[in-house]
Amino acid sequence: MTIDIKEERSKERKNILKIAIPVLAELLLASLLGMVDMIMVGRYGSSKLSSLNISSIGVTNQLVFLGLSMIQALTVGGTAMISRYIGQNRKDRIESVVKHVVLLVQIFMVLPILIIGLGFTDQAMIFFGGSPEINAAGSGYFRVIAVGFIFQSFNFAIFASLRGSGNTKTPMKVSILANITNVFGNYLLIYGIGPFPELGILGAGISTSFSYFLSSMILFFYVLKTDHLIKLKISDGFKFDKDIIYNMLKIGFPSMLEQVALRVGILIFVRLVSSLGPVAFATHQIGISIINLSFTQSQGLGITASALVGRSLGEENYDLAERYIEECNKYSLILSIIIGGIFFLFGGEIVSLYTENKDVITEGESILKLIAFVQPFQSVQLTTSGGLRGAGDTMWTMISTLIGITFVRTIFGRYFVLSLGLGLFGAWLALLVDQAIRWIVIRFRYKTGKWKYVKLR
Repeated sequence: MTIDIKEERSKERKNILKIAIPVLAELLLASLLGMVDMIMVGRYGSSKLSSLNISSIGVTNQLVFLGLSMIQALTVGGTAMISRYIGQNRKDRIESVVKHVVLLVQIFMVLPILIIGLGFTDQAMIFFGGSPEINAAGSGYFRVIAVGFIFQSFNFAIFASLRGSGNTKTPMKVSILANITNVFGNYLLIYGIGPFPELGILGAGISTSFSYFLSSMILFFYVLKTDHLIKLKISDGFKFDKDIIYNMLKIGFPSMLEQVALRVGILIFVRLVSSLGPVAFATHQIGISIINLSFTQSQGLGITASALVGRSLGEENYDLAERYIEECNKYSLILSIIIGGIFFLFGGEIVSLYTENKDVITEGESILKLIAFVQPFQSVQLTTSGGLRGAGDTMWTMISTLIGITFVRTIFGRYFVLSLGLGLFGAWLALLVDQAIRWIVIRFRYKTGKWKYVKLR
């Protein structure tokens, strides 16, 4: 019996690693796509121009993150349904789910981003924390990235569907190609190599958007094939399915409210930081870039937990679903401690990759030491939340975000920055408190076990 249990646990760990390793690589590469833009334009031109370029990318990312977060809220229902249907051996339902996900993303998410990004560029940049100087430097980048969002969103929808089926290798391969294309394109268009014009930050935007377009073409032809679980038969047309819409709303609506709360909280937070001046704002954008990269391992293991939990609950194996979450949490915690140690010991060296501005490097080093302590709380919270989403239980992830970022981070941020005069360090100290509170709320929900019994049609 003991040997059988050991073999079973070994099989479970292999299932986790089979999904987790490619998805971790894919998310890391996706984060690097934006990080490379910021590093390369941050080292272009004078010290002042590099700070403005970094800030412009940070402002643009607010719009992109808003769009992607809403898409994530919509597609989480698709991921949960696909994994659940596989567990229930109802694979005939999967293609319809994929069609719903792709179409709804394009209609309800992409169109608003295009209208905002192209029709109200200056107003949007100011809204997301920009200034006249930042707008002058980066409005072209803002518009080009808004157009690229058409393809980025399609990629995101297909990636979410593939992950629900347990296929994480294809997103990884596509992300590798996108990163190679982006780096090469940046080199040519930012600096004007050979026959290409020197476009600076605009060149980075064109290169990034082109890499998204190329990825979309590859994915489109991939899903046209009929020998995959995730496929699109264009000739079959599209028919709305009320059960799929119901499931997507049941799972996605709380996630959408969660993302609205998240973006409102971040916007308030960004406005607070922008009041501290251009050096602090540029340092903050670098910190955001680094922490976004650092939690890819937690997101990846959360996605892994989501796929495996959904499949296990489809098979009505509730104990297995719980073990998958615990095992993913263990890996996530170990990785977060390693990453935190690197940030604590080599913070200055990491920030210096982005800029040569000594003031930014000095302040950024202290921020990375603080980020090191954020890592454990953030990692377990994100991984456990992924498992809950795979079960279709998104209400409590919304509650944790609403409490944490909208109230805790905002209130403590204002207190630390304005009342105690701690500056940018105080703002990031509030982020630490926010992550600790969210970890408590999510762990409480997980321990109740009620997430195991969420029903889908």
